[in-house]
This record gives sequence, C-alpha cells and structure tokens, in this order.
Amino acid sequence: MRMTPRERVLSAIDHREPDRTPVDLGATPSSGISALAYGRLKRRLGITAGRTRVYDVVQQLAQPEDAVLDRFRVDVVDVGRTFNTHDDDWVDTRLCDGQPAQYPAWFRPELRGDGGWIAKAPDGTVIAEMPAGGAFFDQSCFPYLDGYPDDFSRLPEAMGKVLWAALVHSPWDHAADPGFWETLRQRALSLRATTDRAIMVVCGCNLFEWGTFLRRIDNFLMDLVLQPSRVEALLDALMALHLHTLEKVCAAVGDVADILRFGDDLGMDTGPLLSPAAYRKFFKPRHTMLCEYVHRHSRMRTFLHSCGSLYELMPDLIEAGYEVLNPVQTNCRSMDPATLKREFGRDITFWGAGCDTRQVLNRGTPGEVRRHVFERLSVLAPGGGFVFNTVHNILPDVPPENIQAMFEAVRKFNGD
Repeated sequence: MRMTPRERVLSAIDHREPDRTPVDLGATPSSGISALAYGRLKRRLGITAGRTRVYDVVQQLAQPEDAVLDRFRVDVVDVGRTFNTHDDDWVDTRLCDGQPAQYPAWFRPELRGDGGWIAKAPDGTVIAEMPAGGAFFDQSCFPYLDGYPDDFSRLPEAMGKVLWAALVHSPWDHAADPGFWETLRQRALSLRATTDRAIMVVCGCNLFEWGTFLRRIDNFLMDLVLQPSRVEALLDALMALHLHTLEKVCAAVGDVADILRFGDDLGMDTGPLLSPAAYRKFFKPRHTMLCEYVHRHSRMRTFLHSCGSLYELMPDLIEAGYEVLNPVQTNCRSMDPATLKREFGRDITFWGAGCDTRQVLNRGTPGEVRRHVFERLSVLAPGGGFVFNTVHNILPDVPPENIQAMFEAVRKFNGD
C-alpha cells in the first residue's frame, strides 16, 4: 500500500519497513544544504524561480524550496519554514562566490576591511566572525571563559551572547514576538493541513554543548574532572530553562508535529568526547528527563543530533529515550553502518549515514556516488529504522551533479 510521506517517516521510526525509504533534505540544521551548494544545484536542475534564502545564518544553510523538495521526493519538513514567508522578511546579499542570496531581515553583519564579516550583540560585543571567502560564522565570544559566575541568575543573558542563540534560525528568531506560541501553533496546524509530509520541530536543549559554548571546549572538558560541582550547577540551571521551553513547545505543537529534534554533540572522530562514565554521571540522567517529558506530554518522537563516534554511548542513548540518531557519522571510528544496524538497528532509527560527505559526495564521481548510496541503502533500509540523509549537511564543495546523482540513486533503489 502506498504510504503518505508522514506515514513513511513514522513507519521507519517505528521499525516497520515502509513502502520506500523516506528522505530528508533540510528538515533540520544538521540535515540540510549549504547556500553555496544550493544555488549551484538549482542551476543544474534548471530551476530559475525562487531565491536562495539563508535561514541558518551561522552555518549559511539554505531553506530548500518546494520545487526542490518535490524533485527529490523529500518526506519531512521543519515547522520553521512557516515563518519569514514574506519578501520583506528578507534582505539581499551575495555569497562569497558572488551568488545572489537573501538573509533574514534582522541579520545585518558588518563587513570588515579585510573582506571578512562580523556579527555583534546589541551591546557591541563581537559574537561571530566569518573570514573573507568563508562559508560559515565561527563563535568568537565565550561568556564564561574566565570562570563560572557565583550564581546562574543571569544565564539567559550569557547565552544571548553565544552565536547559536543570538543568531538562531526560524522559528526561534521570532520567539520574543508577542503571541509567539499561539502563532507557532496556528502555523504548525496550517502546515499539517496543507502537507502530508512529516513535521519536525527543532528544539535544541543542548547540555554538553552549552558547557562548551559558554566555557570553551578545552575548559569545559577539564571542568568535568576538576570542577564537577560547578558543572552540575550549570547543568541544573540549563535544565530549568530547557524544561520550561519544552513545556511550551509540547503545549503548542506536541499534538501537531511528529518529531522533536534535540542536539548535543558528544563525539569526535576517534570516539566520544567524554568517557561513558562521565556521560552517565552528568548527562544521561538529564537527557532521560528531557526525553521523558516529551513522551509524557506529546506524541512527538525524540530525535538526537550528535556528531562523531558514538558507538560506546549507543546503549546509553537508547536507554535515555532517544528514538532517532543523526547524522550517524560513519566515517568515524567504530561507526561502520553494518555493525550499527546489526547491533542497534532494532532500538533506534538512523537518520543520516546515507552518503559520506567527507570523501565521497564531495570528491567522488557521480557513478561512485550512486554505487556508494546503493550500498548504504542496502545495509540500512531493510526492516525500517532508517531515514535517508547525508552524513551531516551538504557542504559548499559538493558538485551539483553529485547531489543529483545521490538522489537519483535513492529513487532507483526505491523503485520510483
């Protein structure tokens, strides 16, 4: 029986093999496409209408338009696309290769004399920098770099000077608007009524990463050993904020959206950034609380974005309540897709891993890309528990013919 895209995605998450492998492009800021690559792809496809709109200004990601979603038979969309829908919500800009694009109207970076760009907080603090010819902004302000405060009563103010919060993507760039939660609900309801694609809401609720954003990663990793009580205090303060946000998200869209995307990068190329014991001490209990809240107060599935080699943490992530893992970075140690599918494929859905973006998609020939994608689908798709997406975002160096070849391979595998 032919499934709708929403049914297809939910079937995969429930580990029931759908009628065909579901596909994502751009439903999250870790499953999307660089604006540079997107503009070239549109030219390759002969799509002249529309605009390249950079909805995630930090990573410089484009919001895929309906024509592209339809062309590649994408099965899921982000509720954030229901915001910034008018022409006056955007301002014209040019990407580093000269392509025309648009930024959200609120984003006005300053051009430096050397051709680079900076973004500032309202008080003038430089919080992000992009060098000349760059393709994304780097964090330049670490509010707790010199140490933790005596208390965390002003934690939201400190978080507001971190680029990931200050330069946030839609819908959260409107979170301070009057009536935001009511607007979010109405737009989510409208989206559900007008599309049969699955609906994603990106919520973040990062914990480990917020420690690295505030203290810088080198300091925070040492803090786990040298200042565990201060780490616990910070995490408790973050949890209070996150649970308050989750309460509002679940009330607004918990019966409308299908998937809630959390984020917390825990891995590097060679293994987890912290020991499994440290994960279990500091983060697993709190991740469990976040997942339990969503499961108790909504019908949404829980999705974790976490980069790197996570093999050693997989049992704990599953026990914490995550139902979906992204981007499944198979080019890292112990992340062989066949091993992951065999050992964990009954308990968690892999959302990603469909095409290596480090060596294959950007450097291979179209034929090599097709063969690689077929191999990945053959391993990961059977039995459900898989949504096709690349290993993280499609970056600027990816040739458009390879992107086209990748999606053609998926369609062929699906028999479309």
